[in-house]
Amino acid sequence: MEFLLNAAQMRQYDHDTIHRVGIGSLVLMERAALCTVEEMHRFGCDLSSVLVVCGSGNNGGDGFAVARLLDAQGIPVRVAFAGREASMSEETRIQRQICENCGIKISSNYMEHEYTTIVDAVFGIGLSRDIEGAYAQVIDWINKQDACIVSVDIPSGVGADTGRIMGTAIQADLTVSFAYRKLGHVLYPGTQNCGSVVCRDIGITAGRFHSGIPSVFTYTREDLAGIAPRKPYSNKGTYGKVLLIAGSEGMSGASCLAAEAAYRSGSGLVRVFTQKSSRQAVQLYLPEAVVSVWESEHALPEGLSDALSWADVVGIGPGLGTGFVQERMLEYVLEHCAGPLVIDADGLNLLAGRMELLYGAKATVILTPHIGEMMRLAGCEKEEILDDIICFARSFAQQYGVICALKDARTVVSDGKKAYVNTSGNSGMAVGGSGDVLTGVICGLLAQHMPAFEAASLGVYLHGLAGDAAREKRGAYGMIARDISEEIGFVLKQVEDQRFD
Repeated sequence: MEFLLNAAQMRQYDHDTIHRVGIGSLVLMERAALCTVEEMHRFGCDLSSVLVVCGSGNNGGDGFAVARLLDAQGIPVRVAFAGREASMSEETRIQRQICENCGIKISSNYMEHEYTTIVDAVFGIGLSRDIEGAYAQVIDWINKQDACIVSVDIPSGVGADTGRIMGTAIQADLTVSFAYRKLGHVLYPGTQNCGSVVCRDIGITAGRFHSGIPSVFTYTREDLAGIAPRKPYSNKGTYGKVLLIAGSEGMSGASCLAAEAAYRSGSGLVRVFTQKSSRQAVQLYLPEAVVSVWESEHALPEGLSDALSWADVVGIGPGLGTGFVQERMLEYVLEHCAGPLVIDADGLNLLAGRMELLYGAKATVILTPHIGEMMRLAGCEKEEILDDIICFARSFAQQYGVICALKDARTVVSDGKKAYVNTSGNSGMAVGGSGDVLTGVICGLLAQHMPAFEAASLGVYLHGLAGDAAREKRGAYGMIARDISEEIGFVLKQVEDQRFD
């Protein structure tokens, strides 16, 4: 697990380290500069001619220290001050004076020269308003240069909390962050401006979070160990029974993909409750699945009650359709389902405009909307969601008492308090059926008794890793949803292999 911080948290943890632990701010600044120079060498920047552009805040102080360290290594370096004298922090003032004491002059005509590497130390995480005027001109000039661009902590102009572009932003090749990655490093569109992101320890560790543990995090491959190992003495019942209420005429593929993914994620038994016209397609595609059917368009299907009683986990919606009988099924499931319940696709479309149904649910409910579905659920515009997707997902989950997996290029999962930001996956997964696979993955993990928030979060991560594996084999253009499902088992096999090593 890796914590992702916003600007206020980073400032607080920086303050705690300085004032509680006693590591001075200039010491932290020196460490940050040392790490930046090391990473510039490691990245392979051409250091034949370097420009360091510094702002007034502590990010500028980091930049002055970087310039001094480069100069001490005999690297030709020029320094430009793009800030305001009146706004300069005390630490930055000290670092500039040290540079001048070392014979490094501040250049006023820096734009008249050419550089092989430019270091951006203008704003960092402290930016709170859109960039305009002279600052915008400096950033636009930097972006136009034929040079390797290195940003200190975060590219100037990228919002540290949201990834929003604040008017304009540096397009970095390398970003050297300190202590923890910030939300702006991973959220779109800002993540596209960061280039290669390296996070270095400068002494601000989790043990020094005196003001509380961050609530936003992402996973790494090590977290897949949270999936319980298979037991030598076990049977299909050990790994849970998944009921998928899915599929209808012309949409049987959705139920097939969800069912296959539930099996490949480790569930012991999968039952598909589907419209009669889909029976043959499901049985041909996935003979391992148990199939129950409904055919009446005018009444609650017989057998639904028994199917719910049989299941440990229920998923409803993929390819289900949105007619009268589907409405009745969703109402019945929300009222009677006792185990974890995943609602996706047409289940969400049926729920839109009837959100009060969630208040009567007995089960722990996981909703998996993409942005368009969330617009219908919340009755809002796309911009309202994407302006701060983490805050939106958290507020929505809290309001309705659900776990929300808000799907986007960076899917966010929240239970109203914690928030997981997914960093696995790729553009090849933007294909029909991918969401159905995710529903099956989450159901499969739930069936193995994983807590709901962890199952939703780790399910999204596993789904993305499988998509990455599929891209390695087929490329982003040629992938289909079935490829993602097929790779789930191979990703989990790597977890198994590590356990036996």
